[in-house]
Amino acid sequence: MDGKSLTPQEIKLQELKKIFPEVFAEDKVDWEKLKATLGEDINFSNERYVLNWAGKSDAFKVLQSPTTKTLIPAKDESVNFDETENIFIEGENLEVLKVLQKSYFGKVKMIYIDPPYNTGNDHFIYPDKFSETKKDYEKRVGDKDEEGYMTKDGMFKKNSKENGQYHSNWMNMMYPRLFLAKNLLKQDGVIFISIDDNEFHNLRMQLNEVFGEENFVAQFVWKKKTGSGSKIDKTFSEHEYILAYVRDQGLKSKWRIKNENDGNFQNPDNDKRGAWESCAITAPSKNRNKNQLYKIEVHFETSEPKVEDNQDVILQFAYKTDWIIFKSTDGKVTSDEGYNEKNNYAWFIRRWAYIPQSMFDIFQQNRVFLKKTNLPRYKKFESEYDGKAFRSIYYDEFSTQQGGEELKDLFGTDVVEYPKPVDLIKMLIEGTTEENDIILDFFAGSCSTGHAVYSECAENNVKRRFICVQLAELAKKGTEAEKLGFKNIAEIGKERLRRSAKKVKEENPNYSGDLGFKSLRLSDSNFKQWQQIQKKDLHDRQAGAQALEDQMKLFVDPVAENATIENMVYELMLKSGKDLNSKIVHKNGFYIINENELILLLEKVDQKIIDTIITTKPNKVVALDKLFKDNDQLKTNTVLQMKDAGIEFKTI
Repeated sequence: MDGKSLTPQEIKLQELKKIFPEVFAEDKVDWEKLKATLGEDINFSNERYVLNWAGKSDAFKVLQSPTTKTLIPAKDESVNFDETENIFIEGENLEVLKVLQKSYFGKVKMIYIDPPYNTGNDHFIYPDKFSETKKDYEKRVGDKDEEGYMTKDGMFKKNSKENGQYHSNWMNMMYPRLFLAKNLLKQDGVIFISIDDNEFHNLRMQLNEVFGEENFVAQFVWKKKTGSGSKIDKTFSEHEYILAYVRDQGLKSKWRIKNENDGNFQNPDNDKRGAWESCAITAPSKNRNKNQLYKIEVHFETSEPKVEDNQDVILQFAYKTDWIIFKSTDGKVTSDEGYNEKNNYAWFIRRWAYIPQSMFDIFQQNRVFLKKTNLPRYKKFESEYDGKAFRSIYYDEFSTQQGGEELKDLFGTDVVEYPKPVDLIKMLIEGTTEENDIILDFFAGSCSTGHAVYSECAENNVKRRFICVQLAELAKKGTEAEKLGFKNIAEIGKERLRRSAKKVKEENPNYSGDLGFKSLRLSDSNFKQWQQIQKKDLHDRQAGAQALEDQMKLFVDPVAENATIENMVYELMLKSGKDLNSKIVHKNGFYIINENELILLLEKVDQKIIDTIITTKPNKVVALDKLFKDNDQLKTNTVLQMKDAGIEFKTI
């Protein structure tokens, strides 16, 4: 309701939409579809199977536009900064993904994101003014309040359903981020994306285009709510989806998703082949193959089995292969079984999944187990799953209420709406990652993913690392988060990491793994950027001369006024392709990155320092050019010495 009356044109369009809903896209008439629907002889222009929307070509421009941003450390907000390998980044995720491209290309094993669902009330970043200049765009997307927090009036905007490009805006937001995220995945990596019915169809098509339709794995459905109020229109369970895609289907590693209906991998008989789950070895009743209908008698050694009355225990696998008897039947009896406790043998008549000889082989391989009064079952080892067991299952053991309770347990109240339950994300982590893998979430919100990594590592005593990225989105006025003093969602995420780490440690006191995180912020570069001289300045001789003079100063001192040595170290490290957990050692006036991979010369220089650097035999040295000011001979000698030593040398 906007208080305005409908125009005659709008009334006609609504009537037309009732009759021909298929000819409307984003509330606009597709005239070619309308003509075809009315039976006119029409050929659609440029017919081909393609996903298209308003602004797609401009979304490519946003994707391909490089960034000059960097990440700077915020040690006072971190926990165990120097030792931890977990990372929290505060900043706009598109720019962060661009910053991470060189250092984390092909290194991330799993990505989980919970992006805006485009319900009509979401605020998110989407480029909708492609005609503006790059300078104007950068100014607009930098809109912040007096304290430096991101506002919702600039690039962070509400995408109302009344917007003429409602779906397109969301797709323009998602497309470049998905594209850049794919670059960060390992070849056997996987991405999971939570979504609901508002944009499920569009997301699936975008993922098919970005990742390839052949790399689709599964569509999971899970119940979002339980109890009263959990139904849509009092009929359907309120649910959400998780879409799963791999980077390369042909290189998919052995991973599966386990749930309570899959059975549990255990090893009660200490089988050397590892944990296993039980599988049925009976055939469907419709199977009429006479060779698969027979009686099995299994005899047991009297000294080995320990079968106590009223207990359902495994019979120790002590049978001998020559005590297994297969008998044919007359076909009249298709189901019979019994257990003779006195003489230690059991018999079963069934339609089996295997002919007698194959069944005998399975017994010989010790792959059949029996429980008292139960049918024989087949042992399927966890190591044998090749990824094909990844199933689309309706998960009803998770809910957003559970996620809310987890936050209440940490904060005492609801600080964000509809947080994802930790166990849901843990399930994905446990099924798809291995030792030392990196998990990325670039719509981190309250950091359920980071919490899940802490919990999974502590419970299973394994090592995983996370990178969580969250925009400094202002907390809504009057919410519990604001009442607790949180100014933005990023602050909530960092505080959750601190509190969840303490809770996980309390629940797992013997765990000595990584429960810290490095906090970093997206920031402007520490180095001045060359700006193209504007055309208007070229026509104004005085202005043009001043602009040229300003640009030439960059060659004298490119360091920005607010730059610090530490921030420059992180920027140059990232732009040299070194990750944020690289080992940094400050020694003799220079910085050594990962022992001898890179040396940064940023404070001072003399011949003694150059000689020391050369003896360490680094792969590459980067130095500030201004350090050689008034000493051209030292610079010339340094270039020659580095070349002779086979060291790549660059100055800024």
